[in-house]
Amino acid sequence: MATSSSFIAIVSMALLLGSVNAQLSTNFYSSSCPKLFSTVKSTVQSAISKEARMGASLLRLFFHDCFVNGCDGSILLDDTSSFTGEKNAVPNKNSARGFDVVDNIKSAVEKACPGVVSCADILAVASRDSVAILGGPSWNVKLGRRDARTASQAAANNSIPPPTSNLNQLISRFNNLGLSTRDMVALAGSHTIGQARCTSFRARIYNETNIDSSFANTRRSNCPRTSGSGDNNLAPLDIQTPTKFENNYYKNLLQNRGLLHSDQQLFNGGSTDSIVRTYSNSESTFNSDFAAAMIKMGDISPLTGSNGEVRKNCRKVN
Repeated sequence: MATSSSFIAIVSMALLLGSVNAQLSTNFYSSSCPKLFSTVKSTVQSAISKEARMGASLLRLFFHDCFVNGCDGSILLDDTSSFTGEKNAVPNKNSARGFDVVDNIKSAVEKACPGVVSCADILAVASRDSVAILGGPSWNVKLGRRDARTASQAAANNSIPPPTSNLNQLISRFNNLGLSTRDMVALAGSHTIGQARCTSFRARIYNETNIDSSFANTRRSNCPRTSGSGDNNLAPLDIQTPTKFENNYYKNLLQNRGLLHSDQQLFNGGSTDSIVRTYSNSESTFNSDFAAAMIKMGDISPLTGSNGEVRKNCRKVN
């Protein structure tokens, strides 16, 4: 009997430790890699100085990582002869970018503290730094994620909301991941920076009526109606300030100047109109809600404790 009691105590302790291990923490690397934040920030700053769009690209990688089986660095894995990753899934092919910058950050972090910091955590920190460098809010990033040893192209195809999504589909997808409707509208504000490909907004600028006509004409000049022609031509998601992180995205929506169908769905007579109005009127409210939503998104199904691994090279499993 004593033996079974001891066994139960040990199992209980293991479960308790397991749940403690599962908690991310803002000071996870404070002793094991004290230079982590300065190392990441200087590398991100350098990349954005070379190309301002890179901030949006790094932020998007984090979104596309977290929405597919959690924030586990799976989006960074290259395809091999025996493994199909997420880079060539429909939402990422010819679109996801910034992998070289992640490699550079990882190399710099490995020099500072070898084998300690996961690629999943590097993405989380780099996305925060990108937003802050481009004029947006900053926040304390929770850390302690481990890297996945696998990835899923099918999950990437099914999990990342496409630009054709309607409002109910967006709300449902975010809710399924523990993100509220308000979180969703706040996170959509990441489209205050970055570019989209013609193939993602062609149908909107030629077929939809809830679009400012002069805005549609401007976009048509660089996005031919014929599919297959100019598919990869780029346009800014925020026509006003595409490399500055602020609330102009929401002001554009009030004018029917959302570039993607999914953008304008947020202000189209539906349940989220009032949130869009709030953010268009108050940049500080948007900033604080965005930061809070980014922290929540970073909590989606992380691998912790002894799960996963800390990759040496973000492109392949150890």
